[in-house]
Amino acid sequence: MTRIFLGIESSCDDTAAALVRDDRAILASVVAGQTALHADFGGVVPEIAARAHAEKLDICVEQALAQAGLRLDQLDGIAVTAGPGLIGGVLSGVMLAKGLAAGSGLPLVGVNHLAGHALTPRLSDDIAYPYLMLLVSGGHCQFLRVEGPQSFTRLGGTIDDAPGEAFDKVAKLLGLPQPGGPAVEAAALQGDPRRFAFPRPLLDRPGCDMSFSGLKTAVLRQRDALVAEQGGLHRQDRDDICAGFQAAVAEVLSEKTRRALELSPAPVLAVAGGVASNRRLRAALHYVAAKARAGFVAPPLQLCTDNAAMIAWAGIETYDAGQRDGMDLAAHPRWPLDRDATPMLGTGKRGAKA
Repeated sequence: MTRIFLGIESSCDDTAAALVRDDRAILASVVAGQTALHADFGGVVPEIAARAHAEKLDICVEQALAQAGLRLDQLDGIAVTAGPGLIGGVLSGVMLAKGLAAGSGLPLVGVNHLAGHALTPRLSDDIAYPYLMLLVSGGHCQFLRVEGPQSFTRLGGTIDDAPGEAFDKVAKLLGLPQPGGPAVEAAALQGDPRRFAFPRPLLDRPGCDMSFSGLKTAVLRQRDALVAEQGGLHRQDRDDICAGFQAAVAEVLSEKTRRALELSPAPVLAVAGGVASNRRLRAALHYVAAKARAGFVAPPLQLCTDNAAMIAWAGIETYDAGQRDGMDLAAHPRWPLDRDATPMLGTGKRGAKA
């Protein structure tokens, strides 16, 4: 007998609901973006995002049920992102999920947003455990050995900015629209990646840790140098900067992925997260996997960015592993997958960042 889970996602600036069956069929997926709401601010404003989630979450759930032709009482469970993320948005999703679970009697499962990304290749391609995952998104970048729905070993990660954050900041520096990833990638198509010699941070050090803050600063300095020299920034300058920046990110991630595969050989290399939608990066990682004689899996683009289908699927897997949550389910602004690993970015009152 098949089971169907509702997934709810609201960790950043996408409000999403989806219905997924345990045979990996996505019966419905609804995503309400907030790009227009944050366009004038050059990034996501947490308070605006939280209010938009509160206004859209129930509508997204209703639309997903209508899309699948199902009622709430025909479902078998509710999975919700319980962190990490912007706390206002996470709280909105958790409170809605609790209300739905209390009213329907359905079991409730709190899902780590990062686990949703990390398990996406099992939803899209039915790959077996274990596998090596490069989780690369707006707020996170880490190599994980995935051995089960609740078993993750971190091999390395970024010590400062995540690649997606760097893409957004570079786009803002160059006057490109947000979200920055697609804007920089589009501009890079018209640029010369060899014109500017941007650094490849931490390639001279062993291990799988990464850094992208200095690369972002190098872009800032190059922009300022061009403006001072010629009184402004031409479109070709901008495109060449984007191409050079993107090439540097792809080279760093490729080399660190090669090292991760050497450190922890796996039959499959998988990549997920918003930055995994970058075509230049996908091609580079595919080449690395082929050289290591490993399979390569990159989920469809709509499953790389934030969505609720991955949360529903992670909910099914963690439910099968025995997890059940009650009305005391908490929202976590920080929630590392590998709790035994030393925090990459420090810690504080809210816990380890990553």
